[in-house]
Amino acid sequence: MAKDRTQSEDFSAPLRRLLLGVLILLLLGVFLIWRIDSPRVERFRAQITDTVVPNFDWAMAPVTGAVNMLRNFQSYTRIVEQNRDLRRELQDMKAWKEAALQLEQENARLLDLNNVRLDPRLTYVTGVVLADSGSPFRQSVLLNIGARDGIIDGWAAMDGIGLVGRISGVGQSSARVMLLTDSSSRIPARIQPSGQSALIVGDNSVAPHVDFLETPDLVRPGDRVVTSGDGGVFPGGLLIGQVAVDPSGRLRVRLAADYERLEFLRVLRHHGQERLDSPGTVIAPDSPEAFSETTDG
Repeated sequence: MAKDRTQSEDFSAPLRRLLLGVLILLLLGVFLIWRIDSPRVERFRAQITDTVVPNFDWAMAPVTGAVNMLRNFQSYTRIVEQNRDLRRELQDMKAWKEAALQLEQENARLLDLNNVRLDPRLTYVTGVVLADSGSPFRQSVLLNIGARDGIIDGWAAMDGIGLVGRISGVGQSSARVMLLTDSSSRIPARIQPSGQSALIVGDNSVAPHVDFLETPDLVRPGDRVVTSGDGGVFPGGLLIGQVAVDPSGRLRVRLAADYERLEFLRVLRHHGQERLDSPGTVIAPDSPEAFSETTDG
């Protein structure tokens, strides 16, 4: 057995050397053919290329497929990265959108404050609502303006549309506004167009009720409710809301102010109405003689 193995090895070794020599000669011939610059050799090379290359399509198919898969994978990787970047930009855009909407709403409220038609003799101070202390027993908000800004207890506070309440406490740098919905709120009002005087009484609900009407039959739902100015605390003509009727048939006021979004309030400087300290000249004198002289003249 050992002798047969030795003989086979002695036979295969020269064969391998022969095949190696033939391969080297073949490669050398191909190299020389491809390097010779001659028209005849060039035609020969073209014939070899036209004959051999089309027959190697089956061999190039796996290579072409692998290259296409690599390109597709690279494209997919780029798409994933772009998708991740787009998602990140979308999140940033959503944040900017929310900020823009908040600024738009804030700007709209400020524009509403600027567009409120008031008596040109009235001046005002605009404050920011710091806190809402609304509760079942007390309805009020806190402003960031106070005595240093000249705020006085009792002044009216409005939002961009209507009356919100009155100042019920003043600190050095803050002030409390008692809302119209508070149970302690009592506002003299006039209902238009009938001209009926009434009192708007808060009861801790979203719609204060209307009391002390002289002729309730003249009042209709939808009538405009404004301050009357009686008592000299509030200026007259400030919009409060519209008359409404609750299910029990009681008259209430649908407030014009937006209590859901109280962010800025305008405090009106109103030092009361001018009072008469002495009788005027149109009052008749007490003595009969003076009365007769007046009638004779």
